[in-house]
Amino acid sequence: MIRMSPLHVDNDVVMAIEVALPKTNLVIVSTDNGYIMCGALDIGLLNERLADRGIIAARAVGVKTIEQLLDAPIESSTIAAAELGIMPGIRGKDAIRRMLAHSRKSA
Repeated sequence: MIRMSPLHVDNDVVMAIEVALPKTNLVIVSTDNGYIMCGALDIGLLNERLADRGIIAARAVGVKTIEQLLDAPIESSTIAAAELGIMPGIRGKDAIRRMLAHSRKSA
């Protein structure tokens, strides 16, 4: 099952995505320019093989719900995300806030 729902973060709306798979769940919160995701996200692949795309993404491990993803510390992030200050240790919700702020500056 795939469930997509709008999620309010401060005065903005982002997309929460949950994918129920056998023996695991994928959880993602996406903005217009980047996303945070559960431990299934391969940051190394994004930084190495897809580096030319400048993908803004971060990963939190050990999370099973959207709420946990937003509250969990970021474990790793892409180079493009790190340039926005999205570094290991910040909360998922704060990573989303930085993506949203970057999106506003780029508009």
